[in-house]
Amino acid sequence: MRDFQLPGRSPAVASGGMAATSHPLATLAAVDVLRRGGNAADAAIAAVAVLCVVEPQSTGIGGDCFWMYAPPGAVRPFAYNGAGRAPAAIPALEEIGTGSPHSVTVPGAVDAWARLAADHGTMELGALLADAIRHADEGFAVQAAVAADWALASSTLAADPDAAAAYLDSGGGAPAAGDVVRFPRLAATLRAIAAGGRDVFYQGEVAADIAAKLQALGGAMTQDDLAAHRGEPVEPISIEYRGATVFECPPPGQGVIALELLAVLAGFDLAGIEPDSAIRLHLECEAGRLCFADRDAVLCDGDVPVDVLLSDTHASALRARIDLNAAMAEALPVIAGGHRDTVYLATADAGGGTCSLINSLFHPFGSGILAPGSGVLLQNRGSGFATAEGHPNRVAPGKRPLHTIIPGMALEPEGSMLAFGVMGGDYQPFGHAHFLGNLRDHGLDLQQALDLPRVFHTHGVLLAETSLPEDTIRGLEARGHQVLPAGGGLGGGQAVRVDRGSGVLTGASDHRKDGFAAGP
Repeated sequence: MRDFQLPGRSPAVASGGMAATSHPLATLAAVDVLRRGGNAADAAIAAVAVLCVVEPQSTGIGGDCFWMYAPPGAVRPFAYNGAGRAPAAIPALEEIGTGSPHSVTVPGAVDAWARLAADHGTMELGALLADAIRHADEGFAVQAAVAADWALASSTLAADPDAAAAYLDSGGGAPAAGDVVRFPRLAATLRAIAAGGRDVFYQGEVAADIAAKLQALGGAMTQDDLAAHRGEPVEPISIEYRGATVFECPPPGQGVIALELLAVLAGFDLAGIEPDSAIRLHLECEAGRLCFADRDAVLCDGDVPVDVLLSDTHASALRARIDLNAAMAEALPVIAGGHRDTVYLATADAGGGTCSLINSLFHPFGSGILAPGSGVLLQNRGSGFATAEGHPNRVAPGKRPLHTIIPGMALEPEGSMLAFGVMGGDYQPFGHAHFLGNLRDHGLDLQQALDLPRVFHTHGVLLAETSLPEDTIRGLEARGHQVLPAGGGLGGGQAVRVDRGSGVLTGASDHRKDGFAAGP
C-alpha cells in the first residue's frame, strides 16, 4: 500500500468497466461508451479517435495502429498489425530524413480501427467517432504535457506551410496549456469516415489529397498505394515470466525484443532486490543493450528468427555476458535513437473483455507534412528503415519498416488478464520488461509499477529520471555507467487488469502524461 502522506495516486478500481489513457478527454470518451453498453473494443476505438485530435503531436489518423483484444475468458488475445507499407515506386535511398516525403508510409490506423470494430466491437465505427469529431469541430483545451511537447516540435510544423497554418499561430508559436484549438478539416474527414467507413480514407478525395501533397514534395506515394492497404491479423508471440504468459505482436514490431529481454532477466533472482536499486537497473540495462543489438541486426518485415531469439539457449548466452559489477565496454549501437511520441491505452468491460491498443505518428507530429484538404498529418515511419545495402530492414517497395509501437498483454497466474503498454520509441521493449518486473518481481500495484523512476541506456550513456535516488545513481556510476539526466520523462504508460475471479477491474495511468484511469 502506498504512503498516503506522499504525492501520488491510487490505482482506479471499478466493476462496470475500466479505461486508462494519456488524456482526460479520451478516458471520458471510453467511459461514456462503456456506460452506453459498449465493450472494451468499442471503448478503445472511441478513446484513440479522440487522442488523434487532442494529442496531435503523439498520434493521428495519418499514423499506424496495433492492437490486441482478449474476449471474456480467453487465454490468448487476438492481435492485429496495422502498419502501413512503403510506396510501390519508392526509389533506392541512401538516407531517409524524418521530414522527407519518402519517410511517409501508408497510414494504417483507420483500417485497424475498422477491423477492431468489425471483428470484436458491438457498436458501429461511425458512432465511436462522435466525440473525436466534436472536439475537432468545436475545439478543445490543450493540456499541459501536450502543450510542452507541441512547443518542442514547433520547428517540425514550421517546415510545412500547411502544417504551420493548422497547428501554429500567426507568429509561428505553439498553443499554450489552456488554449482552445480546432481542426475543422480533420473534423470533416472524421465525419466522412463515420458516414462511409474505412474506404473513405483509402479511396477518393482523402487518398487523392494525401498522394497529391506527397508527390508535390517529390514523394512516390500514389492513390493505388493507399487503396491497396490492408492490415494483417497476426498470432501473438509469448513467453512465460514468473508464472505469467506475456503476449506481444510479432515482427516487424519490437515486441519480440521485450520478450527476449524478459527471458534474459528471468535467470536472475530479482525478488529480494529493491526495485529502484543500482543492481536491478544495471542488470536491466546490460540485458537491454544486448537485446537491442539483436533488434538492430535482425528485426525487419521479413524472416526474423523469433524462436532463436526467445530460446533458453540464447537467453543463457546473453546472460553469461553480463557482469554483475561492471558495465560492458563494447559499443552496442541502436539504429533509431530517441523517445518518440505515441499514445497507448487499455480498456476493459464488465464482462471481462480486454483491449490493448497503441497508435502513433512516430516522431512528434510525424513527418510534419499535412495533407491540406483533409487535415491529415502524416507519419514518418519510413525513417525507421535502414538504408545500408544488404540490411534486412533496408527500405524496399511495399515493405513495412521496423516498428517501435507494441501493445502488451499478459495472462497472470492469479486469474487475471492484464493489458499494458509503455510509450517512447526505442524505450518501449525496455519499458515493458521494467513494468512487468515491477509487478512480478517486486509486488508493486499497477500505479506504483508505472510511477517508479526509470532509466534507459542509449547511445553509450544511461539516461536517468530526476526522481531516481542519488545512491542508485552512485551505484550505477560505480559500475561504469555514465549517468546523465533524461531531460524529461521516459515514456508514459497505462495498464488495466481484469480479475476474472472477483470481476474487479483495476486501472492505472502514468503521471508522465496528462491522463487518468477511470471506470463507468
